[in-house]
Amino acid sequence: MVRLLFAALGEADISKSSQADGRRSNGLTYKDAGVDIDAGNALVEAIKPLAKSTGRSGADSALGGFGGLFDLKATGYKDPVLVAGNDGVGTKLLVAIEAGRHDTVGIDLVAMCVNDLVVQGAEPLFFLDYFATGKLSIEAATAVISGIAAGCREAGCALIGGETAEMPGLYGENEYDLAGFSVGAVERDGILPRDIGTGDVVLGLPSSGFHSNGYSLVRKVVALTGHRYDDPAPFDSSVSLGDALLTPTRIYIKPCLALVKAGLAHGFAHITGGGLLENIPRVLADDLAVDLTAEALPLPPIMTWLGQAGGMSAVEMARTFNCGIGMIVIVAAEDETAALDILKEKGESPRRIGVVSERGDGDAVRIDQLAETWGLS
Repeated sequence: MVRLLFAALGEADISKSSQADGRRSNGLTYKDAGVDIDAGNALVEAIKPLAKSTGRSGADSALGGFGGLFDLKATGYKDPVLVAGNDGVGTKLLVAIEAGRHDTVGIDLVAMCVNDLVVQGAEPLFFLDYFATGKLSIEAATAVISGIAAGCREAGCALIGGETAEMPGLYGENEYDLAGFSVGAVERDGILPRDIGTGDVVLGLPSSGFHSNGYSLVRKVVALTGHRYDDPAPFDSSVSLGDALLTPTRIYIKPCLALVKAGLAHGFAHITGGGLLENIPRVLADDLAVDLTAEALPLPPIMTWLGQAGGMSAVEMARTFNCGIGMIVIVAAEDETAALDILKEKGESPRRIGVVSERGDGDAVRIDQLAETWGLS
């Protein structure tokens, strides 16, 4: 493995001197084993301005140390609790690799991490990435990290470090994997969820597509239907299937934090793997449930196509995909109008999709007439 903490190369320095002038010594070099340190150095230089573009209060240190520095005191928190999360992009990466488009999966990586932080009321502060590949392509890696930087700017967090690992034998030449790590902060008395009770209103914030979940099933349906990623999308001929599937995950930090700041949020639920049925209960007490209105949950065309092409049931869709809702917002009934106004001011298109009720002997998430509404079994 060649470690690149941006400007800090670690063990890669061992063979750097033997390759610096391009000459080969009598013995083997790291490059002979498939690790190109010169390419790693070039990538470091290419991504420095990308990381710098994500600067924010608390992240003023120059890159290049063995660890990323962040000054929590500079952010102004009085009694902060740190919230940490990590995630990846999953097999959506295989779509990006096959389609040859690498500029959006970095946004997915950031979104999957920071959206989990804001669910607990936390502001994302900083982010670190891990990029592993069989053979380093400076062009592809730079495109990926440019997406990470774009995601960090959208989320308001600083990209303070990362690692690039070139590992021939573990990955194929054109293969790579991603992981991300983010840390946020919330004042101790502002940790969510809290005060969720019967009668609270459930609002939904639209997703941009599948986000970064369920792509093993998505890819299976694409393979079974014989489509290629450069074909026109069967649900929208104006875009290719690959581009539609690579639409990046939405980042909900700004609208959600606005609700937190206004004191209106009782809870959020990031709808990721497990869909609506598995994620919403994570923020509910054991005696509470949500009753969702099927008519308020129209299935996006891309998901209607997938469900019909794959012969899936409505329940399978609802427990696998976000089904058009990327973030759930729970507020008191009397605060619904104020919450909707704030969300719209932040560029969202929120809609009321249900209410919180007593669970009784029923399920934690109840959606009547879903199969009929979606036209699935």
